[in-house]
Amino acid sequence: MTIGLHGRLRAIFLNASIVLLPLWGCGPPVANTDTGILPVPGTPDSIASALRHINARIVQDPDRPELYVQRAVHFGALDSVAPAIRDMERAVRLDSTNVTYRLMLGDLYYRIVEVDQAMASFTKASQIDPSNTQALLKRAEIHLVLRKYNESMALVNEALRKDPNVAHGYYLKGWIHMEVRDTALALSSLRTAVEQDPNDYRSYLLLGSLSAARKDPLAVQYYSTAVNLRPNSVEALYALGLAYQESGRDSLALAIYDRIKELDHANALPWYNSGYIHMEHRNDDARARIEFSKAIELEPQYADAWYNRGVIMERATELDSAAANYQMAILIQPQHQLAAEGLDRLAGQGVRIKIREQRDRK
Repeated sequence: MTIGLHGRLRAIFLNASIVLLPLWGCGPPVANTDTGILPVPGTPDSIASALRHINARIVQDPDRPELYVQRAVHFGALDSVAPAIRDMERAVRLDSTNVTYRLMLGDLYYRIVEVDQAMASFTKASQIDPSNTQALLKRAEIHLVLRKYNESMALVNEALRKDPNVAHGYYLKGWIHMEVRDTALALSSLRTAVEQDPNDYRSYLLLGSLSAARKDPLAVQYYSTAVNLRPNSVEALYALGLAYQESGRDSLALAIYDRIKELDHANALPWYNSGYIHMEHRNDDARARIEFSKAIELEPQYADAWYNRGVIMERATELDSAAANYQMAILIQPQHQLAAEGLDRLAGQGVRIKIREQRDRK
């Protein structure tokens, strides 16, 4: 009578795993000591110091586009996207044929979901340099997000004709095939992506997801590679933990979930999953109750955690408490069938079900 993990949690992972356009698709400008442009610093204080320095240089030399680019990079590091866009627009006006600037401006527009503006900037980059595969692939990715699969595939194929070794093109092909439910072609494209670039983190995540859906043990290998590439990635760790859990390797799954708890203190998922393992596989209801309670503390609207904590309370014959938890699950998710069945069982034992009494009085 407990609820499984496959639906809600896998959906959350899949949504998290599809990372869209990077902010700086072509990378930030290289530091140039001759112009006084500084590399991007890593702390707020150093960013503020760098901005003061760049501002002073702009006052002295307001027609140097690379200074506006460098300031935009620093604004981007502060999540100040609007001033970053203004600076990149100024840089483009000063150097209108610079493809790199057009791509950076498009990335910024995409970051704030100004899709039309982003597409216009990427299209202009393609017009300036028709051989530029980044511009083609960024346009393809926008079409893909908009579910214009034919347009997206045409651009991807055009990019791959120009450069058959560009891994991101095969990643996008895999994503398109996945969207249209052609798993075999999706896997083939993604495998080509990692052959071209063994560090292609996103392709390993999608390979793992597709393999897990097919109950293919290679899912663990793909997710493990993603974790090796980004050891502190919560999405990769969670995917690996779930793959271990679904293949019966609970100790490994619990170790992964403990690692996520350390990295992301506000994440309810590892607490829920750990609770599920302790309740269903280890018969340790006391520990499971603690885990579910923590998940509820972190995410009060977590209907499944309320429901499963109610199951534990029902097992312990704490029937009023179980009823309260089942009712919370239904208040959060009115169609929660298992919680409704739990209330039916308790009502049959004479437990008061307050939400039903309130409903009947209306």
